[in-house]
Amino acid sequence: MAGILAAMVWGFHAMIFHHAPDMFRADIEDMSYGWYVPLFSLYVLWTERRKILDSLEAPSWGGVLFALPFLAIGFLGVRGVQLRFEIVAFVGLLIAVPWAFFGPRTAKAVLFPALFLLFCIPLATFLDVVTVHLRLFASSTAFAVARGLGADIVQQGTMVGAADGSFAIDVADPCSGLRSLFALMALTAGYAYFTQPTWLRRGILFAASVPIAILGNISRILSIVLVANYASGDFATGFYHDYSGFVVFAVAILLMVVTGELISKAFDRGEEAEPTNPSTPQPTNPQTHKPTNPLTHQPSPLIPVVAVLLVVPLMFFQAATPEVVVAEAPAVSLGELAGFTSEQLEASEAELTVLPADTVIHKRRYEAPNGDWMVVSLVVGGRSKSSIHRPELCLPAQGFAMRNPRTRKVAGRDWRMIELSSGGVPSCGFAYTFFNQEGYSTASHVSRIFRDVLDRSVLNRIDRWVMVSVHASRADDMGLAALLSRIEFDGEGKSR
Repeated sequence: MAGILAAMVWGFHAMIFHHAPDMFRADIEDMSYGWYVPLFSLYVLWTERRKILDSLEAPSWGGVLFALPFLAIGFLGVRGVQLRFEIVAFVGLLIAVPWAFFGPRTAKAVLFPALFLLFCIPLATFLDVVTVHLRLFASSTAFAVARGLGADIVQQGTMVGAADGSFAIDVADPCSGLRSLFALMALTAGYAYFTQPTWLRRGILFAASVPIAILGNISRILSIVLVANYASGDFATGFYHDYSGFVVFAVAILLMVVTGELISKAFDRGEEAEPTNPSTPQPTNPQTHKPTNPLTHQPSPLIPVVAVLLVVPLMFFQAATPEVVVAEAPAVSLGELAGFTSEQLEASEAELTVLPADTVIHKRRYEAPNGDWMVVSLVVGGRSKSSIHRPELCLPAQGFAMRNPRTRKVAGRDWRMIELSSGGVPSCGFAYTFFNQEGYSTASHVSRIFRDVLDRSVLNRIDRWVMVSVHASRADDMGLAALLSRIEFDGEGKSR
């Protein structure tokens, strides 16, 4: 088993030493707590070492079968450079390998420290669509409480400010509480594991971590509003805002401890009230009277051998990824459109700085006689995956609030449409779609990722994706579709 675990470290070395650390350092994910997750898992293994040693039994074919889907996911994740797939596969194998060698009781003994590693999965950008709802809920609740306390304030969307205009606080994406939610969920999971004796009680406390984290973030927003209203707006939006993150964790930890105590008292009271019937047979000791498991009652010495022959070669093949072939980029261009005046636009300094050097960018602005306009951008990705992304990740950073996301088919092509608003500027429309050099087209970021993973892992080919984004004057379906229908692509992917 030690040989298999060593082979796993080699097979997932890119994830362990590069992909995960890079994500922990990325500002966009704010996963600084990720460094402590594997350390806590190791701590649990050390404290539970006697329990794990006592659980060792005969090898089990169940562990070998359980490993198969995770070997496939890991292969796709490593070859397709998908950190989320890699982590899921690695965690699954950490459960499957002990199961195969020492039986299901050992797999159960290592279950929690293995599953705890799932908190290393970056989810803030994956679940960014819920941030606007968290922002609205936090700002509305803080506004209602502050008004109840006598503060003379007003609310507009996610902005809470003084009625006289002396201060304005916008609950932006970093203040939505989504990122602190994951850190507090990890903290609560560890606390529940060591303070609650059963999985039911641990699950209840862990589920409570979600509203606890939301309440902690609301407390922070409320405290900023109150400090701005009764003390100083500059101090509240400056120094206090930067360090008020401690309020979230102080409130959340207090609520976590109190909730845990309430759960313990509720269950302990129920156990005391339950009458004991002396005629009822007491449960047998699972250590000495275990039900027969069809996967383990006839242990085979071949099981460890099969596990080694299955996992180790695949890990080495997985690690020795051959040089991938970069597909030829689609020949795309933006030209004139009948009935529109147009001008070519240069890529912004941010695009030239942030995107990889082999990214190709075409931008053009079109304007119709009736005043309708649209800015069309074609981004042709290069070797790196970071060339192409979901626009939802960068639009909030540009000061836009996103509403009413939906997918519509226009001229035979799926488009993801979003309504954008920014301050007092009238709402405008935004739409995007993707296609690659093979002509595969989709408006779904998830579908594009899966297609890219399959091509990288199976065909050993890096696809050249094109992201078509349109910023338009019309936000309604009919008006936006009328503009999008004018953008046509021929069979070679050229725009005209």
